[in-house]
Amino acid sequence: MSESKRKNFQAKQKTPIRGKPLVKKEKSTGFYKWAPIAILIFTALVYSKAINNGFVGWDDNDYIIRNTFIRDFSLHGVQTIFSSFYMSNYHPFTTLVFMLEFKFFGLNPMPYHALNVLLHILNTWLVFKFIEQLSRKKITAIIVALLFAIHPMHVESVVWVSELKDMLYTSFYLLALLAYLKYLRYNNSKKYYMGSLLLFVCSLFSKSAAVTLPVLLIVIDVYKGRKINFKLLLEKVPFLLLSIVFGILAILSQKVIGIDNDINLSHRFIDRIFIFTYTVSFYIVKGVFPFGLSAMHYPEMSINGLPWIYYASLLFLLIIAWIVIRRSSLRKELLFGVFFFLVAISVMLQIVQVGNAIASERYTYVSYIGLFFIVGQWFSSIEKKKLRNMVVAVFSFYLILFTVQTSSRISVWKDGDVLFTDVINKYPNVFLAHFLRGKIRKENGDLQGALQDYNKSLELKPNYVVGLTERADLLAKLGDNDGAMKDINYAIKLDPTIAVAYSNRGSIYQGMGNTKLALNDYNKAIILNPLLAEAYNNRAILKLNTNDRIGSLKDIRSAIALNPNEASLYSSSGYIKFVLKDYKGAVDDITYSLKLKPNDITNFYLRGNVKLNMKDTSGACEDWNQSMALGSSKEALEAISKYCHKDRRLSIPLSVPLNHE
Repeated sequence: MSESKRKNFQAKQKTPIRGKPLVKKEKSTGFYKWAPIAILIFTALVYSKAINNGFVGWDDNDYIIRNTFIRDFSLHGVQTIFSSFYMSNYHPFTTLVFMLEFKFFGLNPMPYHALNVLLHILNTWLVFKFIEQLSRKKITAIIVALLFAIHPMHVESVVWVSELKDMLYTSFYLLALLAYLKYLRYNNSKKYYMGSLLLFVCSLFSKSAAVTLPVLLIVIDVYKGRKINFKLLLEKVPFLLLSIVFGILAILSQKVIGIDNDINLSHRFIDRIFIFTYTVSFYIVKGVFPFGLSAMHYPEMSINGLPWIYYASLLFLLIIAWIVIRRSSLRKELLFGVFFFLVAISVMLQIVQVGNAIASERYTYVSYIGLFFIVGQWFSSIEKKKLRNMVVAVFSFYLILFTVQTSSRISVWKDGDVLFTDVINKYPNVFLAHFLRGKIRKENGDLQGALQDYNKSLELKPNYVVGLTERADLLAKLGDNDGAMKDINYAIKLDPTIAVAYSNRGSIYQGMGNTKLALNDYNKAIILNPLLAEAYNNRAILKLNTNDRIGSLKDIRSAIALNPNEASLYSSSGYIKFVLKDYKGAVDDITYSLKLKPNDITNFYLRGNVKLNMKDTSGACEDWNQSMALGSSKEALEAISKYCHKDRRLSIPLSVPLNHE
């Protein structure tokens, strides 16, 4: 056979048939067969404690507890989700899942955590399959999947209920990458191409961070040795167009609410470059040494300059770049891993910085796959048995360290008080951490603790409008109307468009007996924000006290319709019906309020009064005793001594103290 004929024959032998794989699938035996399953079981065991965690009061309240979008379980509700921005985001698939969870489980946090953990286990499996298909090396896939499963930097994404969007978009993202690898393996099969495109759309509907996928596909093309030409780029056009559309939606959604931009406003352009290099370095270092983890990472800086470590970060990145370029044996793997990391995290780097936080641990959930890939490929390339055994020993030590650290971080996310105390211990000057812990303490009835946190938050950021508004409401509850009025007036001066400030000021006026000014403020709040349930609630009580009974019932119904899972609204409704002598309706509403908030002292006392008027003395005494058992209650004690005897006649005044929130 001539040389030319021999080459033609060999070329034909290498030419794949459409629909047939280019490489035969490697059979799994022994360790390689069971290792992936063992990783999934181990992951489930490590994260099982997260299922008992609660909501942390940071975004969880807005995404679930107060989210009116997930209450409307109907076709109209679904249409609203797809046609609206929420919390400065557009992720309708995530909101739909929240809707289903709320429909079947209400506000029980356990199923929400369970789903996140299950999705993390699924994502770990998908990471294994993706790396296996990409590298054709099972040991690489095992190492990457194990690091992905138990790395402490990933805890935030898994155990924070609000980060369902991270879990969901990653699942579709990895499935899209797997479908694309199938597309390459099966000689550009159209069904896998369309499958990858469809899964990409699902990922975009889950979180806009998925817009990076088209660039990552090109990175995979280069790694797989495909020539970059017009045909290859044309192949990516549908992906790129989708990225542009959802990128625009993400930008528009961010403009729905005002966002602080302190770093950009207070630092020179050159300093912001070093903040950027520090952020990239931060993620790389934490990948190897995941210590000092926190739900918030805030820079120690001033307007006069940055600490030396920020400037040193540029040198650190240049050294890494030099290593990647100079290392010849693993250059391909190094370049792919680094580009995977940078592309996946690019939209999270906040090149245009938002707020004071410079980094968030959840942003590494997908991007670390690139860095883990380098580790896996390096391990696979080790041929010397002695070196391999030494590396296995070091790797095992790291796995134990990561597991302990991950378990510890899961406990930190138990609830909001524990979480923000942890942040404050590491970053004492973070105003937002003090403020958020103050809100949680206020909700838990620790008013003095909440006041201390609010004071510290406003000491660190005196012009924080939301903080001023919240402290005003708290001071009013503590009886300091002058302090409350000073805070709320300053908040309105700083931002005359904030509806809740007018609602809170109305409450202060109402407490001072100025019903006219109170009504004006409630009306103003509702004009500014027709969806503000607490403004309707406050106005309902005011109208009741001014004998506008029809208006009172209408307002409280509006409040409940807007926020059907807020216990205090049903308490107010029960009080209004009690005054209007609708005793059965009052009992029903107060009982439902207690279902939402079981240990409310005031509700037991109020329901006891209603039952007394229904001539249910034993029921009334039972409720008053329950109120006494939960805490100090002078009114309940007086009611018990006066009415819990057979020879007492049944009568009770209608004046019942209530805590309206």
